[in-house]
Amino acid sequence: MPREMRVLLVTNMIYAFVLPVIEIFVGAYIMRSSNDPKIVAVYQLTVYTGIPITFLLNGFLLSRIKISTLYSFGMLLSGLSMLVMMSLQNLSVAGVGIAGILMGCSFGFFWSNRDLLALNTTNDSNRNYYYGLETFFYTITFILVPVVVGAFLATADSRRWFGGNMSSGYQMVTIVVFLLTILSSVVIHKEKFKNPEEKKFLYFKFHTLWRKMLTLAGLKGLAQGYLVTAPAILIMRMVGNEGSLGLAQGVSGVITALMLYLLGRTTKPEHRIYIFSAGLAIFLLGTLVNGILFSAFGVMVFVLCKVLFQPLHDIAYFPIQMQVIDVVSKIEKRNKFTYIFNHEFGLYVGRFLGLGLFIAFATYISESFALKYSLIVIAVVQLASIPLARHIVRESYKLQTS
Repeated sequence: MPREMRVLLVTNMIYAFVLPVIEIFVGAYIMRSSNDPKIVAVYQLTVYTGIPITFLLNGFLLSRIKISTLYSFGMLLSGLSMLVMMSLQNLSVAGVGIAGILMGCSFGFFWSNRDLLALNTTNDSNRNYYYGLETFFYTITFILVPVVVGAFLATADSRRWFGGNMSSGYQMVTIVVFLLTILSSVVIHKEKFKNPEEKKFLYFKFHTLWRKMLTLAGLKGLAQGYLVTAPAILIMRMVGNEGSLGLAQGVSGVITALMLYLLGRTTKPEHRIYIFSAGLAIFLLGTLVNGILFSAFGVMVFVLCKVLFQPLHDIAYFPIQMQVIDVVSKIEKRNKFTYIFNHEFGLYVGRFLGLGLFIAFATYISESFALKYSLIVIAVVQLASIPLARHIVRESYKLQTS
């Protein structure tokens, strides 16, 4: 394994301990403090609004600042955003929105540079292995971190640590998160990564294959907002506490981690569609069980399916995206960051529509209706990704060999 890839994997492995806290417990904290699912959805929408804005800013900064510096800044900013959130006395829409924008900016710097570094340090033949190993790390941390943090918060609540003030418990978790972001920022500077040579990255006309990839990104984005907000809301509504949230994530994570490691080691590029399809089928199953039962058991089944679906989807999706970028960037002779930046807007459209659907259902029909049926709608629409992804893969290899 090349040194660049090793340094990137170690950095991401450390930061992987931060992501579960951000993705799971920030939503649970907002839900506990506000008792309003719409506030959670608004937070997530502002996060997703901050991401593409920062992708744009990052594109300009890459011509002046080292990519490793921008990458580490994004990780540090995520810890700062959590500190801002935990310092708010009252969770108003405005306060949550500001914290959400800050978190979105941190994700923007993190994901834009992470994707570019992964693209430049891997090729199509080793991307299954790279993303399998990386997703394996993420899955392991999604087992350990929710269980440990959930147990800590649940114990603090039951034994009335911090005088019964749960905000203090969340603040302790946030301090640990901030220390981890500092450590991961130090590691990424152990290697000298190259910035893109071509500075221009803003374009509005693209190859037909890339436009199809953007449609696939939009479909992926539809589910992303729900994967962050829905588990926290459902657990707090139907099950009861953060300890249950951590336990539910951990149970399915053990199986997923082992499966991902094996898939990364043994699968080839031609197997990606099968993995992709299996993930979507599992997600649909989880949403149907949740919608039909709408009980604590149904929520647990949904969370288990969600933990299985997300890494299976990602281990197939990211190599497909990278392969298309490799092919189209050579045809159009453009900076690869052009496509990473543009791809984020495809995701944003899907995220906006998905979260907008949830907010509309919760506002104009009922919260229960939104939690039951919006997930099913999203999962059914997601099935359109399968034939589209198969077509994109075939076209990309055809163009590569022509």
